[in-house]
Amino acid sequence: MKIFAAALSILLATSAAAAPGDADFARGLLKKGVAFDTVKGRGKVPAYAAFLKTTLVDGGFPASDIAIEPVGETANLHLVWKGSGKKPPIAVAGHMDVVEADPKDWIRNPFTAVEEGGYVFGRGAGDNKFDVSMVVATLVALKTEGFEPGRDIHLFLSGDEETEGVTADLQAKQAKAAGVEILLNSDGGGGGLDAAGKPVGYSLSAAEKTYADYQLTVVDPGGHSSRPTATNAIATLAAATARIAAYRFPAQINEITRASLVAAARETPGKLGDAMRAFVANPQDAAAIAVLRADSGSVGQIGTTCVPTMVSGGHAPNALPQKAVLTVNCRIFPGVTVASVRADLERAVADPLVKVAIGQEWVSTPASPLRPDVTAAVAKAVAAAHPGIAPTPAMDAGASDSVYYRALGIPSYGVSGLFMKESDAFAHGLNERIPVAAIAPALVHWRVLLTELAR
Repeated sequence: MKIFAAALSILLATSAAAAPGDADFARGLLKKGVAFDTVKGRGKVPAYAAFLKTTLVDGGFPASDIAIEPVGETANLHLVWKGSGKKPPIAVAGHMDVVEADPKDWIRNPFTAVEEGGYVFGRGAGDNKFDVSMVVATLVALKTEGFEPGRDIHLFLSGDEETEGVTADLQAKQAKAAGVEILLNSDGGGGGLDAAGKPVGYSLSAAEKTYADYQLTVVDPGGHSSRPTATNAIATLAAATARIAAYRFPAQINEITRASLVAAARETPGKLGDAMRAFVANPQDAAAIAVLRADSGSVGQIGTTCVPTMVSGGHAPNALPQKAVLTVNCRIFPGVTVASVRADLERAVADPLVKVAIGQEWVSTPASPLRPDVTAAVAKAVAAAHPGIAPTPAMDAGASDSVYYRALGIPSYGVSGLFMKESDAFAHGLNERIPVAAIAPALVHWRVLLTELAR
């Protein structure tokens, strides 16, 4: 404990010269945050949570208003900033954990933040320690300046978003019990830069597809390979795999995807842009659907997708296989149930020898409504940080902690302050990095967003 306290004091001392709200202060928080290797199984999330709590307390928040809740080897952090109560509470969310990174594969140590060539490198530099650091820095700055919120502000930082999601489920229930009206998720949305570094757009994430895995299994008595039988587990599964790969779920559209396609069409030339406009006008337009399905960036926006991702079978090269298993990964359109997709897969396979079971699944949730107060605040925040850029509603193909809040009826919005080039996007990959120049405008973004919605 003494060693940890000493290390923590050293970390904090290095940022003492920077004032809360300054880019240098936020950059310091980010770089120190990367040093906590908050990977599943290493037990480092509680230490990172303690560091963030100390930062908040040093910024003027009472220690009694910040709870660190152990959850197995990980933890949750929950800050309550009491407001006047003029409006229902709001919440800001993020996650403290990161995905694994093997130092042997990286050019730089993934858990030592390295600032080089205008970038901060390190695992979690973008996902999600960038916005966690920006939010904490903004809250400290507002507290230091004497800002008095007109409603309670809850900060929920989860500890296993990249894996089981148990911690966010707990926090969503706490948010519901506290009467939280809306959630601002720092782990979603965000802006893009072109090759020259010019801002080109911003996505306000108001919906997410549901993640689900399905296992397709074929079992057979097997036997000696010199005596082939009429049935073969691998051959049967291979035929089912081909049918799954060829199956297309019905095209769908909702308020969020309609708005994002309209905006994307304005920036997309040629056949693809024409198809976006045609699909918005008529979601049953077969020609437009075909064009959009042929584009990897658009196919996930117009319906449920399921793809074979893993296969295993057999037990010896000279034996007939006794079992073969296929994993099918699905990203399910909001409002469609996991069970109904299972039924669709069974119909597509059309073979009673192939058993379809639900494996890992997340919560199925509807899209969040485009509330005027939220969209106006996000628009003001984006314009303040990047003049001339307006947000566009979007649906994320992946999943985040927002699903647990939406499942309880709390509208949730991905509102990251990070703007990046596509060529710099290495979250979950090698040599993850963020541009240092993104820090200052992100602080503007979060300051405007929080003060607009919490005043």
